[in-house]
Amino acid sequence: MEERVALAALGRGGVVALGGGAVGSERIRRALGEHATAWCRVGEEDAWERCRDGDRPLARDRAGFRRRFAERLPLYEECGRIVLPTGGEAIGAAAAPWLDALRSAPAMRMAWYRGESGGGPAIVGAGVTRILDSRPDLRPGARLFGLADRDALAATGGLMPAVEGEGPIELAGGEAAKTVGAAEAALRELARAGVRREDALVAFGGGVAGDLAGFCAAVYQRGVPVVQVPTTLVAQVDSAYGGKTGVDLPEGKNYVGAFHQPAAVLADPAALATLPEAELAAGFAEVVKTALIAGGPLWERVRAVAATDAGAVAPLVFDCARVKLDVVAADERDSGRRAVLNLGHTVGHAIEAATGYERYRHGEAVAIGLLAALRLSGADELAAEVGELLRRAGLPVRLDPPVDVDAVLAAVGRDKKRTAAGVGFVLLSEPGRVSFGNRVGDASLRRVVEELSA
Repeated sequence: MEERVALAALGRGGVVALGGGAVGSERIRRALGEHATAWCRVGEEDAWERCRDGDRPLARDRAGFRRRFAERLPLYEECGRIVLPTGGEAIGAAAAPWLDALRSAPAMRMAWYRGESGGGPAIVGAGVTRILDSRPDLRPGARLFGLADRDALAATGGLMPAVEGEGPIELAGGEAAKTVGAAEAALRELARAGVRREDALVAFGGGVAGDLAGFCAAVYQRGVPVVQVPTTLVAQVDSAYGGKTGVDLPEGKNYVGAFHQPAAVLADPAALATLPEAELAAGFAEVVKTALIAGGPLWERVRAVAATDAGAVAPLVFDCARVKLDVVAADERDSGRRAVLNLGHTVGHAIEAATGYERYRHGEAVAIGLLAALRLSGADELAAEVGELLRRAGLPVRLDPPVDVDAVLAAVGRDKKRTAAGVGFVLLSEPGRVSFGNRVGDASLRRVVEELSA
């Protein structure tokens, strides 16, 4: 009876609020997949507190409630194309313009980020940048100005939103171009273009363009909104989210930067089909990192990837983004748990710095860094499996012979996250069981880095 009524209501359109058990019907889940279905996400503890003192027959037994919640959670994940945190009218009002824009595009998926400094949508789907044509949730009268990686612009320019002037300010690609000087040049271009505080910037490209453009948005006239439009796999699954922006110094990666949450992140998987194989593989290292942090179903999906082509990795983008958004929402300013996102990056960043940001792509260095972290964790079997997964993707699992081990170790010592107590490492015992702030002895670190250079 409930199934028949629900299907009839879905066929008529409008706003339909279903009971918690409706997703148990496969027919209802299929029907929901044809609509822009919103899942108002609440944690199990909060759900129990809301229900336990009422007249709900399924909320009388704590253990049964916990079991039922765990059973239904994957079903909500399956059909919730729009994921909204619960917590008052403010989120609904802020999300409303974006929800209106998604009504005609049920295939797109959206997760709403909520943090101390505000919130915004991360939307993944074909044609997503067209949403900006209606300027949802931007300031009244806001104009769009672009900063774009010139290589990304040449390869995927059709995805670039319309901006003011003759086109976006073009940025050089590659980590070596992410400098204070490059930021100054871009900022002066923005000033000459007459960008005002009510305007917004569009960051178009990979991680380098996103970091550099985001930094410019953070400091230009003390802050203007930025919309991130990531075009590489690294950026679509990781770097575009979370509000970290910055440029490099010779002494280390991202030594100059600011926290500046994007007004939105719009990721079109079509861009992935334009990437060179090596660039796609580099992004896959971040996918593996995210899956190791999350564990569970995401890790099972990632470990089963047989080939890192765009078709295989595109379905992973949204779920990887959500993992990062969840971590960042709990620790926006990187003072605690957000450190888990640094898995593989302590040694990875050191490899980049020791080689002048020229020998390895970011994801390639992270691949080696992941293996270092797993070995330091004593997770040898997992390290072997991850090594084979990375090797199949075409990623390096050993340092090139010319790389100086001492230079890598020295760069680890300069890690920007170090404290008076030393450098803290992210380690894990198994997928989904991650710890941060771990101290590692110099001898152990040297042994692992030397093993990876043999």
